[in-house]
Amino acid sequence: MTAPASAAGPTEGSDRLPPVRFAFDRHTWKEIAHLLLNLPVSVFGFVYAYTVVFTGGLLSLTVIGLPVLAVSLLGARQLGKLERKRTRALLGVHVEEPTPLPISRGGGPMQRLWLALKDPVGWRTLLYDFIRLPWGVLTFCTVLTSLFVLWPVLPFLARGLANVDRAMVRGLLSPSDELERRIAELESDRGVVVDTAAADLRRIERDLHDGAQARLVALAMGLGLAKEKLLEGQADDAVAEMVAEAHGEVKLALQELRDLARGIHPAVLTDRGLDAALSSVASRCTVPVKVTADLPARPAPAIEGIAYFTVSELLQNISKHSGARSASVDVWRAEDRLLIQVRDDGRGGARLEAGSGMRGLADRLGAVDGLFVVDSPAGGPTVVTAELPWRDRKE
Repeated sequence: MTAPASAAGPTEGSDRLPPVRFAFDRHTWKEIAHLLLNLPVSVFGFVYAYTVVFTGGLLSLTVIGLPVLAVSLLGARQLGKLERKRTRALLGVHVEEPTPLPISRGGGPMQRLWLALKDPVGWRTLLYDFIRLPWGVLTFCTVLTSLFVLWPVLPFLARGLANVDRAMVRGLLSPSDELERRIAELESDRGVVVDTAAADLRRIERDLHDGAQARLVALAMGLGLAKEKLLEGQADDAVAEMVAEAHGEVKLALQELRDLARGIHPAVLTDRGLDAALSSVASRCTVPVKVTADLPARPAPAIEGIAYFTVSELLQNISKHSGARSASVDVWRAEDRLLIQVRDDGRGGARLEAGSGMRGLADRLGAVDGLFVVDSPAGGPTVVTAELPWRDRKE
């Protein structure tokens, strides 16, 4: 009696167990490859992390210690980026990239150094590299042994080990939470605000020293000479000329003080609002400017001031550099944002380069959660769009 096919030895089409054959799909082989690569990757990461901590701690007593540690943490960020790419390619884990460290948005060298040293992403990556070495040895040895000894259960074993890897990547290499990101941005923005305020104070000091102060000194000297001549009884044409010159110096000094006060905070902005203030600054532009302001109410003074000085500097750039024949300024509110758009038909080519006036404006707006976008192709036209958060004015 012939034995049934199911009881016989393996035959064509039934020599492989379906569950095992199905388990060895391309996803399983990717997981196996990932687990085998864990050893060399974890060895490199552990050596890097140990070197960073040991060298940084050793050099922390010297001047170069903290900068070396800061650079090493930036390097750890790059290692984390490579590990996320490897996990994404082999394990299918889609972990978002952390927000770039805002060390290029302004602030002095010490501010940027402090931000790098406090970077939670860099420190979590070092922790990840520390704990990965024993895990990398375990997964490499387990999978390598299973390839020859535990072949039927290898797919399930690989899946379990890979799930642990997925959890580690999500837990330690995922982006910082929103609070950490906002703290880093606010610390950077605080540095920008401090630097901007210091630059404004230096400008005011320079304008006072070179302008009104110098004129008032000359005025005092002229009046002193006129007084001496009058005391000597020399009330002649020379004294009258000195007094006339002093009168002229007084008028110039007053004008410079008015200009300086307007640069700090124009009275028209305080008294009549953004529409009138922008019309005033537009009237001083060498290019005809059309101003349109559609605001249902006045924003908070701080936002109003930033909007005014942004438009003022953009119009100065148009006067000096654009070669435009006309320009326009549009200001309006859209939900909880104050939008500003400045256009000119000049030669274009404006760029947000480091150290430029445009870069400075972008940094100032970024410090208050604003946006600054420049569209200026060669040949023009130039369109600059700025956004500020709308804050209601408290009467």
